[in-house]
Amino acid sequence: MEFEVATAEPAAQEIPLGGSPYPPIADYGFLSDCEVCALVAKSGNVEWMCLPRMDGPSVFAGILDRHAGRFRVGPRDQVVPADRRYLPGTMILETTWGTPTGWLVVRDVLVVGPWHHGSERSGRYARSPRDHEAAHVLLRTMRCLNGFVDVELDCEPAFDYARKRGSWDYAGDGYGDGICSAEGVPTQLRLRTDMRLGFEGPRARAETRMRAGDTLFCALGWSSHLPPETYDEAHSQLSVTGNFWHEWISRGRFPDHPWRVYLQRSALTLKGLTYAPTGAMMAAATTSLPETPGGERNWDYRYTWLRDSTFMLWGLSTLGFDREAHDFLYFITDRLEAGGRLGIMYGIDGRERLDEEILDHLAGYEGAKPVRIGNGAWDQRQHDVWGVLLDSIRLHIRSGDRLDDRLWPLVVRQVDTAVAEWREPDRGIWEVRGEPQHFTSSKIFCWVAADRGARLARLRGDRDAAKRWREAADEMHAEICERGLDDRGVFVQHYDTDALDASLLLIPMLGFLPASDERVRKTVLAIADELTVNELVLRYKVAETDDGLTGEEGSFAICSFWLVSALVEIGEVQRARDLCDKLLSYASPLALYAEEIDPHSGRHLGNFPQAFTHLALINAVMHIIRADEALVDDTH
Repeated sequence: MEFEVATAEPAAQEIPLGGSPYPPIADYGFLSDCEVCALVAKSGNVEWMCLPRMDGPSVFAGILDRHAGRFRVGPRDQVVPADRRYLPGTMILETTWGTPTGWLVVRDVLVVGPWHHGSERSGRYARSPRDHEAAHVLLRTMRCLNGFVDVELDCEPAFDYARKRGSWDYAGDGYGDGICSAEGVPTQLRLRTDMRLGFEGPRARAETRMRAGDTLFCALGWSSHLPPETYDEAHSQLSVTGNFWHEWISRGRFPDHPWRVYLQRSALTLKGLTYAPTGAMMAAATTSLPETPGGERNWDYRYTWLRDSTFMLWGLSTLGFDREAHDFLYFITDRLEAGGRLGIMYGIDGRERLDEEILDHLAGYEGAKPVRIGNGAWDQRQHDVWGVLLDSIRLHIRSGDRLDDRLWPLVVRQVDTAVAEWREPDRGIWEVRGEPQHFTSSKIFCWVAADRGARLARLRGDRDAAKRWREAADEMHAEICERGLDDRGVFVQHYDTDALDASLLLIPMLGFLPASDERVRKTVLAIADELTVNELVLRYKVAETDDGLTGEEGSFAICSFWLVSALVEIGEVQRARDLCDKLLSYASPLALYAEEIDPHSGRHLGNFPQAFTHLALINAVMHIIRADEALVDDTH
C-alpha cells in the first residue's frame, strides 16, 4: 500500500529553531494567477489560499492556525529544502530537496491558460477579455534527479476559514482523482494526481518512492475547468504559464543595473496582487499577519485602497506598465458612476461595505489575536483620497490617453468635494483609530486634488474651473505652510503637535514644494535622524500619536524606501544609496517584502507580500539609478 493516514498534528521536525511552529513570514513563497493567491512555506506546505478569489474564504490557512488547512508535497521526512527560487521572470516557484538518498525538484504554480469563451467572469466590473486568464488550478510537479526519494502528498482543506471541514470521495474508477466538498460551501475541490490517493475524513494522502528520472504531478482545481490528467498535460500547462509571465515582464522597461532583479520581482509581485477580472489591486495577499509580534495590530489587507493603488501605479508606470494603470482607473470610474461618496477602499469586486469580523476560533500567527476579516476602516474619512485619485488620472493622461467626456464629470465632483471639505479633520494616511486630526499629509493631498484638477481643467479648456481650483490650491498651500510647520521649520504630523510623520517624505515627490526648499530639506533630515531605529523609518512614534491601539510596531518598509527617494531629491545621494543597499539586504530569500521590518532583528512583520513596500522599492531604486546616470552624464 502506497499511502498511510497520519494524525493532523504537525510533525516534530516542522518546528524550526526558536520553538515556533510557524515559519518566519519572509520564508513564504508567493503564487498568483491574478485571480487567486497562495503562500507556500519552505516545508512544501501551501499554508494560505482563498477561493474562489483572492479575498474569498480560505481553504488553507495554516499561516493563521496550524490546524486550519494545508497542502504539502515533498520528501516524506524532510521539511528543509536545499534551495528555493522563482524561475526567472515568472511566478513559478521551484524548490530543490537534497535527501540522504537522492535529489528532488518540485515546481509550484497557479496556472494561467488561454482565455475560455464562457468564462465565469461576470458583473458590472468585468473587463474585456484578453488572451489569457486563470485556469483555476494549483499545479505541483515533481522530478527525481538522481538516487531515490520517498515523497508524500498531504492535502487537508479547511473551508470557510476552518469553520467547515470537507470530506473526500473518488471521482472515477481509479485512485488518482478525488473531490472534496463541505456542506453549505459552494466551492468544490478536485484533486488529480498520478499517485494513488487514500482518504480519511478531511484528509487526502499519498506516498510513493521516486527514482532517478521519475516524474509525478498533483493538481488541485476549483471550477468547471478540470485539472490536468497526466504529467505531460501538467508540464504543458506549466510551460504556458511560464510563457505568460515572460511575455508580461518583457513589456517593462528595466535598466541594465545590478538591482534589476529587485525591480523585476517587485513588478511581478504587484501584477500578482492585481485582480484581473476588474483591474483592482490588493494591498497584500493576507489578513492578520501581525505588525506587533503577539499583538493586536492585525488587519485584513485583501482589498484595494485608492492610496495604495495610486502609489502602485507610480511604480508600474515608471517601468512602462501603463495598461495596469488604465485598468485600475476604469475600475474606479465604474465605482464613481454607480454614485455615492468616493471611498478610501473597495472590495476587489467593487463592493463598498467591508464590515470587520473577528474569527475567535483561529489561534493567529504565533498567537497574535484577533484574527480579522473585513476592514473597519472602509467608512473612515481620509482626505488624501481625492488627491490620490486625481494623481491616478494624471498618470492616465500622461501615458498618452485622453481625458474623455465620461471621466471629466467625475473629476469635477471629486475636486469640488476636496475643496469643500479640506478644512475638516480626518483619520489620516495611517488610518488611526483615535480622534480625527488636521493631518498635514491629508491637507497636502487635498492640495494635490486642487492642483491636478486645475491642470486638467486647463487641458479641457475650462478656464472657470481652472481659476477656481488654482485659487483653492493656493489657499491650501498657504495654510499648510503656516500651520503644518514647527518652530524649526520642519513639517509635522498634524496642526496641534510637534510629532514627526513619515508620510511627509512625500512632499517633494508630490510637488508640493521643490526639493531645494529649505523646509523640505529640514523635514527629510529630521525624519532621517529622529524617526528612525537603526536607520529604518517608523511611521510615527506610537507614544506621540493617538492611533487608538496599544503596543509597539516595527519600521514601515515603505517609509524607509520613501526616505531613499527623498534623500535623492534633496541631493543626499550617497546616503540614499547606502540606505537603499541596506534595505535590499532585508529582502526575503525570494526578494519579497512584508509590510514592516523589525529594525533590531530584520524580521519581517505584517501582511505579506505587501504592495506598498514593493512599489516604494521600485521608486527608490529608480531614484538611485537616475541619480547615478546623471552623475555619469556630468562627468562626460
